[in-house]
Amino acid sequence: MTTQHDPQLLGAYVLGALDEQEVRDMDEHLASCPECKRELEELRDMEAFLGEVPPEIMMDGPPEGGDLLLQRTLRQVRTERGGVAKRRQFALGAAAAVVAAVVLGAGVFVGKATSPDANVASPTPTVAPDPSGTRLATFTDPDTKASMAVKVVPAAGWVRTNMSINGIPEGEKCRIFVVAKDGSRQEAGSWVVSKRGATEGTNLDGSALVAPADVKSVVVENFEGKKFVEVPVQA
Repeated sequence: MTTQHDPQLLGAYVLGALDEQEVRDMDEHLASCPECKRELEELRDMEAFLGEVPPEIMMDGPPEGGDLLLQRTLRQVRTERGGVAKRRQFALGAAAAVVAAVVLGAGVFVGKATSPDANVASPTPTVAPDPSGTRLATFTDPDTKASMAVKVVPAAGWVRTNMSINGIPEGEKCRIFVVAKDGSRQEAGSWVVSKRGATEGTNLDGSALVAPADVKSVVVENFEGKKFVEVPVQA
């Protein structure tokens, strides 16, 4: 072992999964092998960064739809680092797998640990301005005390909507309608008011098949037809 490169043993060495004799052998090899020394430093940087990641993230793995190999590997390594290795072969496999998984399946981890520009602030994402013809309006109903701020965004023969709604009681099953100038209505969404929504408000996106130039107002009603608030948005 002391005369050849072994990435698996290097990984196990970093994770503390070798026995005493293997550690001595590895120390002897490292003393005379610049290449392994360099690889060891890279693995230690990576291991140190993984140690900074909260255990919940290590256990959950990547986001849904992410690399399953990475998810399984991180779970194994977290378990392995939490106690004494029961089997040396498993430790070697986990060490090698975490190196491969981090390099191939989690570039964000490696990027943070090794990028020379890691301390450079990322550029602030730009937000596209609302298209021409977008309308904003707010209104508070004097009777129900419900209020709504509306944004109506024109599309090709229809509209997108965003509504911030406050003052509707918890448990109400509500619908949002876009009302056209001719009085016709198209439903743009529905929801049940939660406890949090009743106290902090609700924000919803929707859409309706009403020509942008024909939109007159946006109204919120419950399923029994009680109107809570109607916001005029006619240009």
